[in-house]
Amino acid sequence: MLGYKAVASQRLAANVVSSIREIGRDAWNACFPGEVETYDYLAAVEDAGLAGFVWRYVVVRECGGVVAAMPAFLCDYALDTTLESRMRTVMAGIRKVFPPFLMLRLACLGSPCTETGVVGFSPSVPEVRRAEIFLDLLLAFETYAASEGCGLVALKDISLPLDPIVDRVLRTRGYARIGSMATAWLDIDFNSIDAYLATLTSGTRKDMRRKLRSRDRVRIEYRHDLEGVLDRVIELYKDTRTRSEWQFEELTPAYFSGVLANMRGRSFCVLYYVDDQLLAANLLVHDGRTLVDKFFCMDAERGRSHNLYYLSWFTNLEHCLRNGMNRYQSGQAYYANKVRLGSRLTPNVMLFRHRNRLVQWILRVVSPLFDVGEKQEDAC
Repeated sequence: MLGYKAVASQRLAANVVSSIREIGRDAWNACFPGEVETYDYLAAVEDAGLAGFVWRYVVVRECGGVVAAMPAFLCDYALDTTLESRMRTVMAGIRKVFPPFLMLRLACLGSPCTETGVVGFSPSVPEVRRAEIFLDLLLAFETYAASEGCGLVALKDISLPLDPIVDRVLRTRGYARIGSMATAWLDIDFNSIDAYLATLTSGTRKDMRRKLRSRDRVRIEYRHDLEGVLDRVIELYKDTRTRSEWQFEELTPAYFSGVLANMRGRSFCVLYYVDDQLLAANLLVHDGRTLVDKFFCMDAERGRSHNLYYLSWFTNLEHCLRNGMNRYQSGQAYYANKVRLGSRLTPNVMLFRHRNRLVQWILRVVSPLFDVGEKQEDAC
């Protein structure tokens, strides 16, 4: 434990701790019913050695029991992260001369490695008490952020519509919002691939049937570890990341192997070979109901020639059908393809507050420049 403690009421105690293991699997998971990325996933992220991030966890206890929790992280955040690549290049040039330019020390509730940010409440907490408990959690984190020299406090990828209780507390504390990357998902409300294809437009249906003809030349392998292929998967990951418009965290080999090891029975990797050469890999996690596509990485030139992105899409839908899953969550970015293939989008926002009122006013004014809610990318 970091030793930081904030008490906002006589009954509640909010703490910021340095490891999720200080909270415990059962206590943590009880606050996040229905979430796929639970304790074991976050423990894998914590152990993955992602450069530039300090992991923290905020927990509120009452009579020794955990009643609320959220993951958090600290990092140096470049405000131009979400700008178009051409503008980022200009900003990078300025930063070479003046390194602090558009750089802020950020303390953020949420995780750079989860699909969305969620305020976790114990099921024992009645709704009428959630505002009080969330305020304690937020105040504890704000105080801790100040002690660590973080001027900017934020909540990352909170889904809309906001919980009215959470929204009210954040407004009271002066948080502003900015659009973030939406989350794409598809309900598995069909009983076969043919039935799914029938839901698409005739042009898309015809195009998908044509693209799937390449399946005969592709060997698909399901793996629960990456022994012998991890180096190649990382090579594919780095190639894919380089093509991506938005870059925040950089995943490590320990992330891929750690997720598979920590989430046995709830994670797997699908490998795509052509002529015995590994051209694509897809890391997925699930809870038996929802399949979450964490990362699809691919050899750009050869993967496209074999339509591996689309093949992976249908492979994942088939997995959902075989295993009785009712939702395929394909994550953020590449929206044009996902919407074309029937996905719906849930908008997310980032909420932020700077301790300096002048800086907060400036950030509010310029925030539309950094809003990625309407931006899209299509690297596959």
